[in-house]
Amino acid sequence: LDMEVDLRNMEDTLKTAFKPAGMKITVQYLNDSVKRLSIEKKGDWIDMYAAETVELKQGEHKLIHLGVAMKLPEGYEAHLVPRSSTFKKWGIIQANHVGIIDNTYSGPEDWWKMSVIAMRDTVINKDDKICQFRIVERQPRIHFVEGKMTDPSRGGFGSTGSK
Repeated sequence: LDMEVDLRNMEDTLKTAFKPAGMKITVQYLNDSVKRLSIEKKGDWIDMYAAETVELKQGEHKLIHLGVAMKLPEGYEAHLVPRSSTFKKWGIIQANHVGIIDNTYSGPEDWWKMSVIAMRDTVINKDDKICQFRIVERQPRIHFVEGKMTDPSRGGFGSTGSK
């Protein structure tokens, strides 16, 4: 059978026909006043907002409520980190540097919070955009096998130079 195929149109047709549906995540909000999550067109991370106004003194630790609980799909976890402007605007750092939330953290009391330390006196207002998260596939099961390293050495920790 001799058929002529226009590959330019076929590629567009296939992209449309087989476009992935995307991942569905169940979200419970603390209350009706909590800012709803949305997907921004810029970047791959999803912004999170303070669900309460928090006043912190320098050196104080606080868990800032983010107003959401989620049921992530099996085999996935969320990585929660500060936004690039968080320290500049509020003088806070994330106490655990990155929050890892796995799909089993999904019970009625498993609210997402950001653990912060204030480096100066500060006030974070409700709805301030303070952190972000992304969903990543969980690490596969690993089995460690004892052995010697045989690749060429790179010079040890801190040996790649400063410039």
